[in-house]
Amino acid sequence: MGVETVELSGHIIDSLVLAKVLDAIVAAGATYRITALDVGARDVDPSRARIEIASPDDQLRALIEELHEHGVHLVDEADATLVLAERDGVLPEGFYPTTNLATSVRVGGSWVSLGRPEMDCALVVDDGGAGAQARAVPMHRVSAGDRVVVGFTGVRVEPPGHSREGREFQFMGSETSSEKPKSLVIHRVAERMRAVRACGEKVLAVCGPAVVHTGAAPDLATMVRDGWIDVLFAGNGFATHDIESNTLGTSLGVTLAAGEPVEHGHANHLRVINEVRRHGSIKAAVGSGYLRGGVMYECVRAEVPFVLGGSVRDDGPLPDTMTDVVAAADAMRELLDGVSVALMLASTLHAIAVGNLLPAWVETYCIDINQAVVTKLSDRGSHQALGIVTDVGLFLAELSSRLCA
Repeated sequence: MGVETVELSGHIIDSLVLAKVLDAIVAAGATYRITALDVGARDVDPSRARIEIASPDDQLRALIEELHEHGVHLVDEADATLVLAERDGVLPEGFYPTTNLATSVRVGGSWVSLGRPEMDCALVVDDGGAGAQARAVPMHRVSAGDRVVVGFTGVRVEPPGHSREGREFQFMGSETSSEKPKSLVIHRVAERMRAVRACGEKVLAVCGPAVVHTGAAPDLATMVRDGWIDVLFAGNGFATHDIESNTLGTSLGVTLAAGEPVEHGHANHLRVINEVRRHGSIKAAVGSGYLRGGVMYECVRAEVPFVLGGSVRDDGPLPDTMTDVVAAADAMRELLDGVSVALMLASTLHAIAVGNLLPAWVETYCIDINQAVVTKLSDRGSHQALGIVTDVGLFLAELSSRLCA
């Protein structure tokens, strides 16, 4: 039997992290003994636990690696193992896969914090003039000669925090429920957005075409115009139908005013794409007077940066749509500094894609009428996501009225 002593700290009681760790130890067939437990007396005080784990030698290391995502680390931690990447875009075998949690790496006996965590990346250590620095680097961005962390030794993560202020929204027992009081949740979202703007931080909106189809685009456009949205990510479909609705009055050929299809309306989105391509860009279409309203119009007028990430099914596409999805993800990464709140609005694939890029501390709200959609984000590692099961049109109408009235 092997024996290792580990520690974890933070809000490990309220968030049930300690219970999850102990359950995982027992499930692995190991035994444990809590040798020290310091429980924080106040809401803001962290708790600390030291646990002695006994397990067969060939299973102990795997168990500790499994517990790593909960913030568990060895008491006698060594420096991280660094291996040079031999080729561009190829990582050393056994590289450490990052999470979206706050992360530190031990280099030369000191702990170096990772600036902006991102899941499913490599952990690269740079030895700059001001000392070592750590970066989360996507596989395709790794260069030959980069010092890449291999294994779990010398890496610490902090488990997500837990706010007692949010308990009134958790009485259904999960972060996603179709039965939660929507007005209370929307009130919470509005208050968080006000706090973020007061601090000079940013709100990100990730939009699917249903925002337009449900008639919610004018409300979102108002929020952009009034300064409540700082960054926007979407696909070709959202931007196309937003422009279609503001030039031809339809979305997918259906009038938003009466909800009735128009003759040959199925081609309206193609005509809109063609006209924007004729102008050369959405910005140029605004400048010429062709586009005089809508979300994309307000983004151009307010200089709100946006990234349109394409897909294989896109028509056209619009000249602003990035057809290289890897380049689109890189463009999104460049706009995430300062983002504290993210609104995932009726989008599945874009919500998951952007969720993978966000640190765990970004408060994320996923809004969709389909409960399965809002659970996908948390299922894929974005544990901070709060699912709101409702019609995105009704959600944005109320949120806009609270913020822009």
